[in-house]
Amino acid sequence: MALNRLSRINGRQFLRRRHCYLSITVSGIFPPPTSNPSDNSLHSHPNASNFFEYSERNSNSKQQFYNSVNLIRPYGVYQTLFGNSHISTLASKENEQEPKNNGNRKIDQSWIDEYLPEKARPYARLARLDKPIGTWLLAWPCMWSITMAAVPGSLPDFKMIALFGSGALLLRGAGCTINDLLDQDIDRKVERTRSRPVASGILTPFQGLCFLAFQLSLGLGILLQLNNFSRVLGASSLLLVFSYPLMKRLTFWPQAYLGLTFNWGALLGWAAVRGSLDPAIVIPLYASGVFWTLVYDTIYAHQDKEDDVRVGVKSTALRFADSTKEWITGFGIACIGSLAFSGFYANLGWPYYAFLMAASGQLAWQILMVDLSSRADCNRKFVSNKWFGTLVFTGILCGRLFP
Repeated sequence: MALNRLSRINGRQFLRRRHCYLSITVSGIFPPPTSNPSDNSLHSHPNASNFFEYSERNSNSKQQFYNSVNLIRPYGVYQTLFGNSHISTLASKENEQEPKNNGNRKIDQSWIDEYLPEKARPYARLARLDKPIGTWLLAWPCMWSITMAAVPGSLPDFKMIALFGSGALLLRGAGCTINDLLDQDIDRKVERTRSRPVASGILTPFQGLCFLAFQLSLGLGILLQLNNFSRVLGASSLLLVFSYPLMKRLTFWPQAYLGLTFNWGALLGWAAVRGSLDPAIVIPLYASGVFWTLVYDTIYAHQDKEDDVRVGVKSTALRFADSTKEWITGFGIACIGSLAFSGFYANLGWPYYAFLMAASGQLAWQILMVDLSSRADCNRKFVSNKWFGTLVFTGILCGRLFP
């Protein structure tokens, strides 16, 4: 016990000496605070300002200083010296400025950062490979049409499914590349898009053009595997693909133009299987896709409506404003009605209509529940459209297998 007591006494003496030593050392840099409380800020002391001038000449000295503060805090000197937490205020200001690095929005991490080489990542982002919802929305009308064109009682042509799936991935990527090249000046002014590869300067426009040529070359390879009628029909869609990015500058209805572009596969899929078009089936199917696009892309456009007003571009979100839900309800009804007409003329069985009712419920849920003032909720409802496409596809498949 005597030894323990002696060790505690020696420990307290060591701490008192350590405390005095630190107080004397730091007081050489910062004299005691003045009697005027308003003058107790760190920069009111001349030696303190000299210290910070020295800090600015040494890149790591500020951080070393903060570490020193953390070391002396347990001994009570911190409160004596910096009663009003001026240092913590400086640190918080630096932390507030950190996210504004280079004026760019922080890029969300995805599988691209984990699995792709560093040089390939900007091109993958340019093609939106980390955001597959666009590929699904482009692919579903193709899959609907191919399945509807199948022989009653049989499965669709899996080779066509694979070709059109790959084509949707490539064409969607090419469309995004064209969009980013034409809209790079606008993208820099919009919060959601300023980190895109071309807008942020990670890729040059020339690199974007080279990548576009590569994408279109692969797409051409897929198109050449179809029949002659489908080749001509598929090539004619490029006019829509290249002109779509310009529509937001010309009209409040760019979403309708996107619908004409994105749903071209409803015509092409049938033509690839049958070698011709059946207007009674494919026109209502194509129209249903256009109406569907007006629903989901108007919801999507509400994410950027403030930026669109500031930049000067147009959209149905701005055109409809507070009447958006009434408008997209009408488009939703037209979409379901067109799908019903197309299925009727294609002689699909009763399972198709059961799944169509489920798809109607999913679309109604989107329209009724979306919070158009919330960017996050608009994006969630937009992404949920992959399930609408899945339900319609499953209905067509079952309706064709069980006519």
